[in-house]
Amino acid sequence: MSFSGAKHKLFLPSIIGEKAEILDEIIKDIDIHYSERIEQKIDSKTGQPKTYLDGTIKERVIRPSKKKLKLIQSKIKDRILSKIELPQNVHGGVKKRSNITNAKPHQGNKYVFVTDLKDFYPSIKAKKIHDLFIRLGYNKQFAFYITKLTTWKGELPQGTPTSTHISNIFFLETDSKLIKLCNENNITYTRYVDDLTFSSQKDFQDLIPSFLSIIKGSGLKISYRKTDYKGKQNVTGIVVLLHKIDAPKKLIEKSKLEIDNHPSCKPNTNYVESIRKTNR
Repeated sequence: MSFSGAKHKLFLPSIIGEKAEILDEIIKDIDIHYSERIEQKIDSKTGQPKTYLDGTIKERVIRPSKKKLKLIQSKIKDRILSKIELPQNVHGGVKKRSNITNAKPHQGNKYVFVTDLKDFYPSIKAKKIHDLFIRLGYNKQFAFYITKLTTWKGELPQGTPTSTHISNIFFLETDSKLIKLCNENNITYTRYVDDLTFSSQKDFQDLIPSFLSIIKGSGLKISYRKTDYKGKQNVTGIVVLLHKIDAPKKLIEKSKLEIDNHPSCKPNTNYVESIRKTNR
């Protein structure tokens, strides 16, 4: 953080260039500054909606902020949150990093362990965010504003400019513990939002309970359905092989169709190329 260590003196309204009275009005009527929609969760492999065992379609609640609040959140992200340094292991929501850079470090590793945080954003409650910024050394007034302006219905909403950044900061302490354990055991660790990946040239199955224990210590839940330990692995939508990384077969087939049909827009082809150029 580049605020000369005097975090206790920081006044959030002045940092983002907004009057406290305007922020207070927004907080007072916060409900009108959000919209809400429900989206079906789609399986990336089949393209079909995900379902529970009883056949019920899985859904997620998207809560994007509107005009004025969205602009304020963008300022909070750019002027405050983005200045909090994150480790190289974190790839989601970080400039010049992506699901591709998240997968690349695992190339060539024989053993891969993946796990996923269940209901990541909704599980990060407003009180946890307030307490987080107090622990980071900010004053109560600062913690009050940043909490009220970035949470809705008592939790971190999915679909706002600030949620990924705050979730990264919230998980920093856990990241540090995982990084320490991985460094001690020559294991590669990366995180892309709520997807955690560990890999190594040697079998590290005996360490998996330790990883899971550290993650649970954050107060977040693990999605055991997405927790797996095996040799060949798909990491954040990228196929990780011994000497290269590549796009999934389904995307490669879509890319070939784009090339054959000569469309002016080739999103799948461009994406496949962005993955493959890392191998050169």
